[in-house]
Amino acid sequence: MAIPKRGLLIGRFQPFHVGHMKAVEQVLSEYDEVVVAIGSSQYSFTPENPFTAGERVEMIRIGVKSSGRDLSRVIAIPVPDIGEHHLWMSRLVATVPSFQTLYTNNPFVKLLAENAGVKVREPRLYEREKLNGTEIRRLILQGGPWEQFVQQEVAEYIKSIGGVERIRVIHSQLKTSALREGYP
Repeated sequence: MAIPKRGLLIGRFQPFHVGHMKAVEQVLSEYDEVVVAIGSSQYSFTPENPFTAGERVEMIRIGVKSSGRDLSRVIAIPVPDIGEHHLWMSRLVATVPSFQTLYTNNPFVKLLAENAGVKVREPRLYEREKLNGTEIRRLILQGGPWEQFVQQEVAEYIKSIGGVERIRVIHSQLKTSALREGYP
């Protein structure tokens, strides 16, 4: 049996949004399978990383399935940060199934990959100004219209796990802690 040709898409997916789904579709149009590496997987319940690795796996699966794509062509794997940047790429390669090309728009990840001899491509960005996790989390926090930037089924999942309230509580707790310590 031949090993499938794979592209590796890396990101934090906080949350998995329509832009991420477009990147998955791009990789699937170029390779047999896509390995979705969920970066910073050890972090959760923080402003930048409110969702757990398991929740992000669920969002990816829900997003791929609701798009009508074949889930058997998508492998989602949590990948923790290790704190030593020069070793991270070798850890990544050892953690995920074999792949031919790493897809990232993160300049630092690109630098690490290229220094390790890994082929890198940048996925096409789709409405990047609106479709990014930071902006979506900000909209959730402020009660803005965020659902339009994730697939409906992903929005329903986020609500079902208390994700909206979680983001608000995390930020409220940080603000309370900062005030207690004398920060404005």
